Amino acid sequence: MLFTDLGLKPELLRAVAEKGYDIPSPIQREAIPAVLSGRDVLANAQTGTGKTAAFVLPLLQNMGAPQGGAPRALVLTPTRELAAQVAASARDYGRFVTQLRTVQIFGGVSEKPQIEALRRGCDIVVATPGRLLDLARQRQLDLSKISCLVLDEADRMLDMGFIHAIRQILKMLPSTRQNLMFSATYSDDIRTLASRMLRDPISIQVAPRNATADRIDQKVYKVPKDHKRHLLAHLITEGQWSQVLVFTRTKHGANRLMQQLEGAGIQSAAIHGNKSQAARVRALEDFKAGRVTALVATEVAARGLDIKELPYVVNYELPNVPEDYVHRIGRTARAGGTGNAVSLVSHDEAPLLRDIESVLKMSLPVTALPAYATPAGGAEPARENTSAGAHRQGQRPQGNWQPKRHTGGRTQGARPQGSYSRARRSV
Repeated sequence: MLFTDLGLKPELLRAVAEKGYDIPSPIQREAIPAVLSGRDVLANAQTGTGKTAAFVLPLLQNMGAPQGGAPRALVLTPTRELAAQVAASARDYGRFVTQLRTVQIFGGVSEKPQIEALRRGCDIVVATPGRLLDLARQRQLDLSKISCLVLDEADRMLDMGFIHAIRQILKMLPSTRQNLMFSATYSDDIRTLASRMLRDPISIQVAPRNATADRIDQKVYKVPKDHKRHLLAHLITEGQWSQVLVFTRTKHGANRLMQQLEGAGIQSAAIHGNKSQAARVRALEDFKAGRVTALVATEVAARGLDIKELPYVVNYELPNVPEDYVHRIGRTARAGGTGNAVSLVSHDEAPLLRDIESVLKMSLPVTALPAYATPAGGAEPARENTSAGAHRQGQRPQGNWQPKRHTGGRTQGARPQGSYSRARRSV
């Protein structure tokens, strides 16, 4: 099947062709006709498979002629980066559709230019829930003409605590409208929201729930927590990695790791919720241009970063919410490419690794540590590889989590006691 078989009008097909696409991805092949039909849609697909085009293209077609004034379509996203990406896609795909206007609205920047853009009139608004609700309450935004609502990465919005804002926004919308929900993962909370919001939806699932792209080479290094930065610097330097996206759990941790990598001679930048939007855009642009080797990010970057041919993603710290692992590593192997996902797992993160493997319904292979410089100035010797085969029949490999000279055997490590919190930290 080709894009020309999906019922899109010539202006949109021209924009698609100029981007070099002729064959739609599975989610595009299923979702575009469904959205064009006017039905509500609940779509689940792996990240990096073209979800944005799957709703933007038919949305642009369904808009018809521009009308100006109040917007007729609203796309809600969890992060500024994703909002900017979706708005850019709407402009790119709609550049041959006469005078359709898209406005992006999110925090971290002055609201004045956004208000001025809304006053000039627009057809599509792409927004994060918080800033959108602020402007609506100020009567700077009229939502009474919305005929299509899109929740993009809706599970992430719930994780980030936007459910109250979403409920308030839903009350401001016309009761008769088309509703679309797209995400790579769907929690039970999201399915509950979908059941209340969607009307007789077409359900589309082109990949197993919470699946990761099969083109990603995933591996785990079991390493002491205070050795992680040294191992990471070794992997980047010795592997001659030119571009790596590194995830931490906290803003402070992202800043600290960036400084440590800089101290090791690796050009680095950090991106997280405390950074201004201008600083976040600048860091991302430097990363894409190759001026920065390592971009250290919190969960804010797990959604909305579309980096062409990104080769490496590193989980410096595992996420507290296992589904976020899917979104993190989904930054690589996008649009049919391949990629590598490396997780540095310390002893206390063993429960988090187990939860991730439970969500994925697969075991992640454990790789032997290479020899790398330690804080004491010596070298961390390579260890015997812990075979992923030990996971069969429900058994877990018993790795040596503490530094020890390789003697040909392994230490049977006890599992950590206690529990860990699933509470999400601010990004």
